[in-house]
Amino acid sequence: MKIADPLQTAACNEVELLLDELPFAGARVLELGCGRAEKTRTLAENGRPQEIVALEVDAVQHARNLQIADLPGVDFRQGGAEAIPAEDASFDVVIMFKSLHHVPVELMDRALGEIARVLRPGGRAWISEPVFAGELNEVMRLFHDEKIVREAAFAAVRRAVDDGRLALERQLFFGTRSRFADFAEFDARMIRVTHSDHRLSPALYRQVEERFSAHLTPTGASFVSPQRVDLLRKPG
Repeated sequence: MKIADPLQTAACNEVELLLDELPFAGARVLELGCGRAEKTRTLAENGRPQEIVALEVDAVQHARNLQIADLPGVDFRQGGAEAIPAEDASFDVVIMFKSLHHVPVELMDRALGEIARVLRPGGRAWISEPVFAGELNEVMRLFHDEKIVREAAFAAVRRAVDDGRLALERQLFFGTRSRFADFAEFDARMIRVTHSDHRLSPALYRQVEERFSAHLTPTGASFVSPQRVDLLRKPG
């Protein structure tokens, strides 16, 4: 296993890749860390999963998700990956979009154990993590440096594979594109988020704005960020 592949950064749509790679037809799916449920919606509207349980630890965002009334096949629940409120062997697919590194480091091994517990034998886990590289990362790291937690997340996945709880099917490396109309949109989406308390001093805020603005064009700012997916399988 490797944490990154600098040669594989071509941009793609991760949800489309996910739909091509995993057997969703009639599947019971668990999404851990669903956030604003944007990818949840895409998966649900695709029509292939039988049911999606979408878990979110952030109470503010979970309350907002509960107001979503047009996704009858989605069950929104509050909770974290380290204590999944579900029975053993109850899901065919588990998905984590960029959320394992948000689990406290000391609980990452427990989270991988929980994923193995709730997967049915032969079930798949899609563990998607951002690689610590790229121009957007250089902006973000000024106020939110995730190098240590991203490395810890990768190490936890390797331990789960090494000890046999989960088996590695393959790794995928690619880029995802992020677009921002201006710094105000970056501020709203990346700094003023409910799941983290980013308190920037005026001087640091100006530094972040300056580094971001260096990428602005008349049509906004666009970044391609490298990603890694560890596609895992529950043995048996």
